[in-house]
Amino acid sequence: MKAKELVLDFYNSDALYNKNTMDVFLHPDFSLEWNSSKGLIRKDREGILQLAEELKVGYEAFVVQIHQILAEDNLVSVHYTHFGTTIENPGQINRLAYFFVIWEIQEGKLFRGYQMSQLP
Repeated sequence: MKAKELVLDFYNSDALYNKNTMDVFLHPDFSLEWNSSKGLIRKDREGILQLAEELKVGYEAFVVQIHQILAEDNLVSVHYTHFGTTIENPGQINRLAYFFVIWEIQEGKLFRGYQMSQLP
């Protein structure tokens, strides 16, 4: 599978809030550097799987709207908006954040991520 297709499959799946689905996409040596509105966050494989599990508790579903995706060799850049519906209000979709991420793909898996996000 090509790098761009892998990343599209990742965002079109329920991986962001399903630990088991996310696990399929992650390289064993996965790491993410995330510059968020809360500062720099670093997540390893176990940390990002735990985050997916935590998100599942508060959200009914997530939707990712990809604005741009560019790929070159094993690097994929994605600009997207992340939406979610809470368990308390499943009939209303909320804009959660804007994201830009560069994924490095290795052995057909998400290996390294460099991500920035901003609250709406």
